[in-house]
Amino acid sequence: MSRRVAVQAAALAVALAAGVGLTAVPAAADISPLGANIWTCKPSPLRPRPVVLVHGTFEDMAGNWVTLSPKLKAAGHCVFALNYGRVRGAGLLQAMGDITQSAQQLSDFVDLVLTATGASKVDIVGHSQGGMMPRHYLKFLNGAEKVHRLIGITPSNHGTSSLGLVNLVRMLGFSPAVALVCQACQQQMVDSDFMKQLNDGGDTVPGVRYTVIATKYDTVVTPYTSSFLTGDSVNNILLQDRAPLDFSGHVAVNLDPVVHQIVLNELDASSNPLV
Repeated sequence: MSRRVAVQAAALAVALAAGVGLTAVPAAADISPLGANIWTCKPSPLRPRPVVLVHGTFEDMAGNWVTLSPKLKAAGHCVFALNYGRVRGAGLLQAMGDITQSAQQLSDFVDLVLTATGASKVDIVGHSQGGMMPRHYLKFLNGAEKVHRLIGITPSNHGTSSLGLVNLVRMLGFSPAVALVCQACQQQMVDSDFMKQLNDGGDTVPGVRYTVIATKYDTVVTPYTSSFLTGDSVNNILLQDRAPLDFSGHVAVNLDPVVHQIVLNELDASSNPLV
């Protein structure tokens, strides 16, 4: 194995560990999850805002939302999902590219959803990077005017130490190599320039409600408390406070019925206007 290939392989291994959310087998790239992307769906008075689902790093919409999407649809929501952050050479893996560009992709997608449904705002539900990346959209791309609530499931809001791998990567000088393979992974490292810019001046923006769902068994976003936000209109929820015997980790939360019910409850709470 050449030195270049060895470095890239090592960087990818670190990226997989330092990144957020890897499903066992990625689903076909642009297949929508069941119940999502029905573009004729119109919101009802009971469910006035479409729900936009945003997957995590290395994941895709079909795999990430295989169970939550149909549950939201069955509850009467108009559900939409997108793939984002695809980079050349990554195959079916998504959400590896520059997070600022991914946020622009989300912005464009939200505009399409609002145009198709006639709604004035959406609610966003995101996992891991997908729970954090929309905050860039809200803060820097005028997303706060179009989003009522952001629900983050184990989001990487303040970066991840990845059980010490961040310091190891920097000590070995691999950060540039990681960025070449997975720029979003490098950006989600604790104290990265991206994280500093995102959280400078506060975690939240006015006019948006925030929900964070974290699990103490998260070994990807570490410490798990780095998921939590500080600010107005924030509801931080630790899964084990609701279900003490729930051992779901960073990826398993996507299939967790307790997490699904929390999401449904928080979306129902979103029906009340901001005061």
